[in-house]
Amino acid sequence: MKKALPIGVDNFEDIIKTGYCYVDKTMLVKELLDLKGKVNLFTRPRRFGKTLNLSMLRYFFEDTGDGERNAKNRALFGGLKIMEAGERYTDQMGRYPVINLTLKSAKQPSFQSAYVKLSGEIADEFRRHKYVLDSDALEEEDKRRFREIAGGKAGYDEYSGSLKFLSGCLYRVTGMNTVILIDEYDVPLENAYFRGFYVEMVDFIRSLFESALKTNDYLQFAVITGCLRISKESIFTGLNHLRIISVLDQQYSEHFGFIEAEVLQMMEYYGVEERFPTMKEWYDGYTFGDAEVYNPWSVINYMYDLCADAKAFPRPYWINTSSNDIIKDMIMGADRETQGQIEALLDGGTLDIQVHEEVTYEDMRARGENLWNFLYFTGYLTKKSEYFHESSVFLQARIPNTEVRTIYRNTILGWFRRQIEKQDFRDLYRAMEEGDARKMGEILSGQLFTTISFYDSAESFYHGFLAGILSQSQDYLVKSNRESGNGRSDIYVKSPSLRGRAFVLELKVSDSVDDLEADAQKALEQIYEKKYREELRTEGYRKIGCYGVSFYRKDCEVRLGKNWE
Repeated sequence: MKKALPIGVDNFEDIIKTGYCYVDKTMLVKELLDLKGKVNLFTRPRRFGKTLNLSMLRYFFEDTGDGERNAKNRALFGGLKIMEAGERYTDQMGRYPVINLTLKSAKQPSFQSAYVKLSGEIADEFRRHKYVLDSDALEEEDKRRFREIAGGKAGYDEYSGSLKFLSGCLYRVTGMNTVILIDEYDVPLENAYFRGFYVEMVDFIRSLFESALKTNDYLQFAVITGCLRISKESIFTGLNHLRIISVLDQQYSEHFGFIEAEVLQMMEYYGVEERFPTMKEWYDGYTFGDAEVYNPWSVINYMYDLCADAKAFPRPYWINTSSNDIIKDMIMGADRETQGQIEALLDGGTLDIQVHEEVTYEDMRARGENLWNFLYFTGYLTKKSEYFHESSVFLQARIPNTEVRTIYRNTILGWFRRQIEKQDFRDLYRAMEEGDARKMGEILSGQLFTTISFYDSAESFYHGFLAGILSQSQDYLVKSNRESGNGRSDIYVKSPSLRGRAFVLELKVSDSVDDLEADAQKALEQIYEKKYREELRTEGYRKIGCYGVSFYRKDCEVRLGKNWE
């Protein structure tokens, strides 16, 4: 039997002991020890293996205070790459006390409920180290304070300074400095920004970090993960030994996400390597440093579907991993310039942006460089190339792959549906009833002018665009792509009453603006040649109008046929 795929499993021990498939990222340990960073902040998009890597680091470095348990942790790494790296690295196994804290549970509707979750996570970590209470190395006052924090009975100031206090306790008991691992540090900030308590959350996270990372004599090293570098709010103020490793850096570039060789090896193992081109088109395309990286969450999910059905269609798995509020916000607030830039990206183009690594959640609503930087560092854009100009780094940014492009499209279509529901299209229906093709073209062109379009799949976009607008009528039913005569008409519009009117609309997408008129005429002629009216006649309609419609980007041409035949 093949190993199971670890969908949603991000505990290193569970993956190894249960026998899940594991893509070996243990050489992250070697690079950490070689580069000797005191406080290391890794910024990567969501679901790119940050939590699993931190779990792996915990099991590698942690001295649990129990010799038997330490031996079991060491056995987890049998056969993995780090065990072949040499004694210089394996000697560090099971050597340090480790504080392991995740902040992802702070995604709550109010600061108070978020604070309760965070203080609960801290209390859990204290209880995990309750063995220190058995040591005579701690004074009674420290033990009392420890019990209050572990029991959830301490105050705000105690919790905000708790990581430094815990590392001090661990040092006095073990004689070793502490490794601190903090996962998803920016989740509380992102959530607080959208929920309206950003300032309060920034104050708490700043106090927590300053005490643990800035003035902590008991710190061996720290690894922190998140999507963004948050520094405008001074969370890391004065932290001179902070090393920030973003998607731009060459170091650590292969440790978060899957490189192509790893994806190929996995597909060969499961016997689905013939689907590699689809895997690459949908989930590859990220560039971290100079490394080509696949989205690991999506690769594993698609692999799971392929193991059940080798012909399974790819899907945008990543869209369900977060709220995608950043894309929704961008679409709703897009001005004319931003709309044009989004359209260019969706059409396979690139956008030149100046790099600003210190973007914040407040910058998300900004236009221009900050918006695009935010999308870049959170994985909705990636680097095609980079260059240096006038003392600044610039990127040519693009949409990474089909999966992310689909997220943009789905968000845009959802936004468009909400927009047209708010509008009154009686003028369009009246023009269609009166045979006013010129007026119809003007109204549709006006709507295109205010809509974000994607042209690399133009036919499906324009079909959805026109069907969506026509579906707003209370007086007509709209059906599309139904079998009729010798082929398929694009759109039918018909009155619920057979005594009422019905329409057949055929669409064409032109190669240039100069082709609009001819293509609209061709669309009209196709209705008659392929007998698209037959289905409506069979149903009993006698008043049937025909329209040929052609599109080129933001322009539309409409041709009227022999109405009411």
